[in-house]
Amino acid sequence: MDIDHLVIIFTIGVALIFDFVNGFHDSANSIATVVSTRVLTPKVAVLWAAFFNFVAFLVFGTEVANTIAKDVVIQDVLSVGVIFSGLFGAIAWNFITYYLSLPTSSSHALVGGMAGAAIAKGGFSVLIMEGFTKIGLFIVLAPLIGLALGFILMVITQWSTVKVTNVDRTNKLFRRLQLASAGAYSLGHGANDAQKTMGIIFALLIAGGYANSHEELPLWVVISAHSAIALGTLTGGMRLVKTMGSKITPLQPIGGVCAETAGAITLFATSAAGIPVSTTHTIAGAIVGVGSARRLNAVRWPVASRIVWAWVVTIPATAAIGALSMFLLQGIS
Repeated sequence: MDIDHLVIIFTIGVALIFDFVNGFHDSANSIATVVSTRVLTPKVAVLWAAFFNFVAFLVFGTEVANTIAKDVVIQDVLSVGVIFSGLFGAIAWNFITYYLSLPTSSSHALVGGMAGAAIAKGGFSVLIMEGFTKIGLFIVLAPLIGLALGFILMVITQWSTVKVTNVDRTNKLFRRLQLASAGAYSLGHGANDAQKTMGIIFALLIAGGYANSHEELPLWVVISAHSAIALGTLTGGMRLVKTMGSKITPLQPIGGVCAETAGAITLFATSAAGIPVSTTHTIAGAIVGVGSARRLNAVRWPVASRIVWAWVVTIPATAAIGALSMFLLQGIS
């Protein structure tokens, strides 16, 4: 086995580590609402979320993977070094923000890292602006769509239950419904986020000459990516659960159902359209929408604004780390 082949295998391993860290970092997105409402214990919640993260490949295609592999930077600039540097930037940022208890986007960390590494190698002309613009647009749209859907669903639910006198019975019903909504959200999370790692591995295979851009994704890539993100979710990054589940706004089972359903609808639609979005942005927006539907001061706006600033910084920060990693690799070689 030659050195080039070993380097490809090593970098695929790094991509799967990113996928694992993604699941670890973003597990709060899937379980925060269902844990904070005490519908499930943390241990059961991560099992529930990990299962749906894994089986998502049975439901959704690979359009998001194709976007990541082909529509962020031009194929000619992709190399093992660029991909490794981009992954390093994304993984480093995930650990930094996890330590700071900031729920940021693993997706945008990956895009930023890849873009920075590619620019370090070939300049700004290597970016595919159509794909990059689409991703940038949904940095804004995904949380707004989640917010709008969360608000609408919460208002409809409040109107529907306003005359209900048996509060305990209503809570019991929504606690059961939250199992379904949490599962649906985790399905959408697995569908959108695991595909990003599939796209990176596919780009790596293309760069190494082991595949061409017109082929279908190999099944082993699909299964390994979903397995890695499910295992990461299973470890449960609990530092972020409190931030997502109670610091933004206190949640009850009714609010949890509305937030998770809003997030799931958004992720299903964007995954089908091949748009890589932030599952973190989406569920955070939905939670804010649910809180706003009760009353505006039910949302802790300083916490929400801190999260938004972290979102804004993610792509520039990971681009800088990815570019620095690429410069170091070029210097060594």
